[in-house]
Amino acid sequence: VQFVESGGGLVQPGGSLRLSCHIDGNLVDYGSIGWFRQAPGQEREEVSCVALPYDIIHYTAWARDRFTLSRDNAKNTVFLQMNSLKPDDSGLYYCAVKSVFGNDWCAHQGMDYWGKGALVTVSS
Repeated sequence: VQFVESGGGLVQPGGSLRLSCHIDGNLVDYGSIGWFRQAPGQEREEVSCVALPYDIIHYTAWARDRFTLSRDNAKNTVFLQMNSLKPDDSGLYYCAVKSVFGNDWCAHQGMDYWGKGALVTVSS
């Protein structure tokens, strides 16, 4: 699976960014797709995923009120709208795909394919 991630950058605290992840396959052919974050010196963690066969979206607790995942099946693209950004939100944001839906559909250890990441820096 080839990924094209975009939308990262430098933003001030309180600002917004919209990440995009385009894949070269059909979204509907996969089990789940989502966003994961890795801050410097920390482990990779899930941010938000969508279970593609069921259109169920999961958010980790700290992202639920500020981030929104959406998708465009026709364009094979998922988006992550991030609002009210904080310095702690800084890190590499990875798009990842799980081939077949399963219990670990939004766990980083369960994903099968990964993009290269988009760098988000929240700083004044």
